[in-house]
Amino acid sequence: MRGSRALLKMLEDRDVENVFGYPGATVIPIYDEFIDSSIRHVLVRHEQCAAHMADGYTRACGKPGVCLATSGPGTTNLVTGIATAYADSIPMIALTGQVGSSALGMGAFQEVDSYSLMMAVTKHNFRVLEPERLPHAVAEAWEICQSGRPGPVHIDMPVDQLNADIDENLLYEAFGIKPIKTETSGLQQAVQWIKESQRPIMLVGGGVIGGNACAEVRKLAEMCTIPVVTPLMGIGSIPSEHPLNLGPLGMHGKMAAYDSFRDSDLIIAIGTKFSDRTYNPHTCPPNKCRVIHIDIDANEFNKHNHEAVNLLCDAKKGTRMLIDALGGYHDKHVAWDDKIKKLKQRCQCDFNYDNSPIIPQKVMYEINRFLDEDTIVTTDVGQNQMWAMHCLDIKYPRQFITSGSFGTMGFGLPSALGAKIAKPEKRVMTIVGDGGLQMVIQELATSVAEKLPVVIILLNNGWLGMVRQWQKLFWEKRYSGVELGANPDFCMIAKAYGANSIHIEKAEEIHDALKEAFDCGKTCLVEIMVDCEEDITPMVLQRSDAPIIMGRCKY
Repeated sequence: MRGSRALLKMLEDRDVENVFGYPGATVIPIYDEFIDSSIRHVLVRHEQCAAHMADGYTRACGKPGVCLATSGPGTTNLVTGIATAYADSIPMIALTGQVGSSALGMGAFQEVDSYSLMMAVTKHNFRVLEPERLPHAVAEAWEICQSGRPGPVHIDMPVDQLNADIDENLLYEAFGIKPIKTETSGLQQAVQWIKESQRPIMLVGGGVIGGNACAEVRKLAEMCTIPVVTPLMGIGSIPSEHPLNLGPLGMHGKMAAYDSFRDSDLIIAIGTKFSDRTYNPHTCPPNKCRVIHIDIDANEFNKHNHEAVNLLCDAKKGTRMLIDALGGYHDKHVAWDDKIKKLKQRCQCDFNYDNSPIIPQKVMYEINRFLDEDTIVTTDVGQNQMWAMHCLDIKYPRQFITSGSFGTMGFGLPSALGAKIAKPEKRVMTIVGDGGLQMVIQELATSVAEKLPVVIILLNNGWLGMVRQWQKLFWEKRYSGVELGANPDFCMIAKAYGANSIHIEKAEEIHDALKEAFDCGKTCLVEIMVDCEEDITPMVLQRSDAPIIMGRCKY
């Protein structure tokens, strides 16, 4: 069997149904095999978006996505998308073609040391220099990307290895990977701390969603009456309307989350890290606070200044162990619970504003009217992302897809296309800004060509809003490099690609426009002109003594 056929056969055997890619000389053998393969190839218009689509696919359905690029610039274009997935611990496979083995290191046309290039942004790397190593690489990559702390795995394939013959029996050999180390000896100490705590709080991250531990987290929270705060990646792990959910914690998190986190005496961190956005001099609790940290990656432990019990295991196992060890324990934490209710009530806001110009909160209010369990929302990065984080009623895991740790502009549209391919039965929308959309606007062609009825909600304020907000608040309104002069007519561009488009300048038109977009059955851009002066608040900086709260609501 030719190497290229062996590659696709191994992917088929692992129920891979889609590969997102862009062809080139070194991967022509693979593209030749696509013709006779059951795998659907999705032709992107830029390789970075192939990685974002594979990423969105994985986040939507939980199965590893696969992206493919040729050597040289095709590979380098993948890097940002792979780094995005790596930063958020998303399992996926990145396949790259390479010049022939004999030409490696000779400066051949479109040669780049992709093995070294990908080292910093992948969980593991393979370069296939012998034909019989290809099955080994594919089998191990599939297991490695999903085991332990998930992440992307890269396989670099010289074109001569793709054209070489491989013994078909090798495709079915077992290639074992090292077992994942666990350490839970501190379980009883953790249980004791929970029973001693008067003001506990749970910090729930993306590892809970990726590890399918949402039910366990909710049960633990309810049985011990522990409020929950989430970083951006943890949104959806517990329904937004749940009485114990205090919302997101971060630079632009909710005040209820800030205040409760800062006042807690026990943090139960599950599937999350203590990053600079969630844990900084302003938000961190006093030193007497304790930490119980459940994570599969020991490198994330002890990135704080508190006494800690660390349980090295996946989120589902660790949370289940805590529940079982607590037995029938229940604690109402009456005083703490009363305070949490008051904090949450204080931070509730009505976003049904009919202002002119339109403010983004109004857009989110209207989007909420369409959100149900069969709807997936992806976002770009910037103010649009933060308004979605604050205002959308996200009730289910894998319903909210966004770039967290890497903060990649341009993520919204391609990730939505990947999510739609993963879940064709669901309604998929993406919320983007005019800056991020222009980085990947060519993927409208992919959406139309693949007949993907996604809705693109464009918040157009004519600026790079998040940077503008910093310059407004901290740089005396000395605006530099943030005004998007010569913005195109986005609706005409959408129509040129064969998509539908709707332009909105009045708040009362938003609901009907969204309904029309969702009902049209094809790719549709809804451009909404929003107020560039509306800032996303609150805003907490490491150098601040207090959060900056301004705008219409103290949420």
